[in-house]
Amino acid sequence: MATFGERFKQLRLQRGLTQDKLASSFSLNKSSISRYEKDSQVPENPALQGFADLFEVSMDYLLGRSDVRNVGPENQYEPILTQKNERDIGKLLNKTLEMIKSQDAIMLDGDILDEEDLEILAKSIKAGLEYAKISNKKKYTPKKYRNSK
Repeated sequence: MATFGERFKQLRLQRGLTQDKLASSFSLNKSSISRYEKDSQVPENPALQGFADLFEVSMDYLLGRSDVRNVGPENQYEPILTQKNERDIGKLLNKTLEMIKSQDAIMLDGDILDEEDLEILAKSIKAGLEYAKISNKKKYTPKKYRNSK
């Protein structure tokens, strides 16, 4: 596997960033970026996370500990849906699908949807509901769980 410095330089170049431009966007100097790329220094955690976010890669990939480059749902540490969340989503999905199926015909781009299309639509609606629930969990953390700084 590649080293941090090799990955860091490769990602910077892929983004079309100069050392100066990258350094200024993180309030660093060019020599810090140069040291990172030469593997003579590794950034502190906040900067490391910032670089991973900028390059849209996992920190493990950036550090050379993994070859999994992209951060996808399977690699993110997101709030997990509880059983209650799953039940609520299921109920809402069922209500929505009943409402859709009660219509005489549903059209998409001028064609009436068949059973296969309805199944795809149901999966899409479920994915949207799950995404909304997870997004809201991230957004609304109860006061007792917030960090007091």
